Order: sequence, then C-alpha cells, then structure tokens
Amino acid sequence: MHYILWAILALVAYSLVPPLSKLATEELHIMVVALVANVTITAVNLAVVLSLDEGTLGSLSSTHGLYAIAAGVFLTVGVLSYFHSLSIGPVSVVTPIFGLFLVGSSVVGMVALDEPATARKLAGLGCAALAVYLTSTA
Repeated sequence: MHYILWAILALVAYSLVPPLSKLATEELHIMVVALVANVTITAVNLAVVLSLDEGTLGSLSSTHGLYAIAAGVFLTVGVLSYFHSLSIGPVSVVTPIFGLFLVGSSVVGMVALDEPATARKLAGLGCAALAVYLTSTA
C-alpha cells in the first residue's frame, strides 16, 4: 500500500483515540486507559513482527537500535503526557496542541535529516501552527 494511504489510515484510526480515551476516563483512571491502549498496541505489534519475521532483537545494540530505544522513551513521555492532559482538559483543546508534534517532527526532519524545506512546506507548517493556536484558544 502506498505511504499516503497508510498515513490516511493512521489519521482515521488516531482520530478516534482521544474521544474514546476521554470516554473511558469516566470510569477508569487515565493511566489504566493508557496502559490498556499501550498493551493492545504492543501485543498487536509483536504479532506483526513475529508473523513477518522482521529481524532480530540482537540488532538493538547497533546505533539504529539505540535510535529505536530513544524513540520509545520519547514516545512513552509523549503518550503518557497526552493521556494525562486528556484526563484533565477538553479533547478539543488538548488534541490540537498535541497535534503540533507533526509540525515539530517535520522541522526536525528538515533540520536533522536534511529533508527539503521548501517555501510551500514551511507555509503549510505555519498554517498548521496557526490552526492549532486558533482552535485551542477559541
């Protein structure tokens, strides 16, 4: 499947995470909700890796393995912070602010990974940041 289709699938699926998580917190502690969500993704991810025979854990000692571990650490901080913010704030404010990670990741890609920084991309990132400001302060 083309990467754009995967991105659209991610968009559709991830759009349901905040409202479902918020609903779950009506009876469950937010860290329980986060745990259940993360155990679910971990179990499914493990099944995918095992079924596709996508490499070994031995390669985690390489530089690229360390990148994967660092990504996991940052993902943990980001996800737990996001779930906590959902438990104490409105989805319509928390989610756009959290969504700015897309702008941040794009900037890091341009700066650290030498991805092209075209005027069109920069304008789009500026519009995204403006959209978050407008939706989270309204």
